[in-house]
Amino acid sequence: MQPVHFEKIGIIARPRKSNLAAMAPSLLEWLAKRGIAALYDEETAASLPAGARAGKTREEVAAGSQLLLVLGGDGTLLAAARVAAMHGIPILPINMGSLGFLTSFTIEELYPALEDTLAGRYSVSERVMLKVDLEREGKIIDTQRVLNEAVINKGTLARMIDLELHIDQDFVCRYRADGLIVATPTGSTAYSLSAGGPIVHPAVESFVITPICPHTLTDRPVVVRDSSSIEMRLLAHTESVFLTLDGQKGIVLQATDFVRIVRAKETLRLIQPLKKSYFEILRDKLKWGEA
Repeated sequence: MQPVHFEKIGIIARPRKSNLAAMAPSLLEWLAKRGIAALYDEETAASLPAGARAGKTREEVAAGSQLLLVLGGDGTLLAAARVAAMHGIPILPINMGSLGFLTSFTIEELYPALEDTLAGRYSVSERVMLKVDLEREGKIIDTQRVLNEAVINKGTLARMIDLELHIDQDFVCRYRADGLIVATPTGSTAYSLSAGGPIVHPAVESFVITPICPHTLTDRPVVVRDSSSIEMRLLAHTESVFLTLDGQKGIVLQATDFVRIVRAKETLRLIQPLKKSYFEILRDKLKWGEA
């Protein structure tokens, strides 16, 4: 791959991360020495010494950058993915969290990863995203793009949820459960995995539908092609139910609401370590083969 001349690199960081204050000034200096302008968000600006210029919103950072450097955990990357995908720019993720399935570079690998990226020595993994429409009384009242999953789930003290699932307008079944997850292959290692869903390789063109604590034990996870249109309809007499998107945005649902999910036109371009395979990352994060 030929070297790419990045003139502007955006920085999105995890809020209130203690070691960000020690890292950010030297990072900005490193970029400036190479003639690269840095745009950074308000969280990064808060970690800089007094007198530094004000940060921008994450949308403004993504709109003005050719590459996004994400400093944080998977939650920070999920937030960044929504703005990066809209502009088609790649993300270089640096793990400052704990588990970090998606943020596969360590802090120690920050500068070598930047050097490799600037020299064109990197690979990009194209990750499918979901387009989620919430329909109420015949009108779409909200549309979101998410990287991991869309979940219909009950409140803390609510009863089981009653909902119907349709795929490509074919009735699948009626669920009585604590919730239902629709995940991308990227999201298969997140909430869906905790609920008993399978791990799906990112290159597999599929969605995973996983019930949460279903009343009927034969209700099992289902894998469908990602060209499918998935509809979930909340049935009447169901209270305290939420549509949760990537674990970061929650919308209160009303009886008979429709949630329609299809593959988004946008994809996330995620820079991956050249010397780490997907399965090596899984072995490391899930501690496979360890006693």
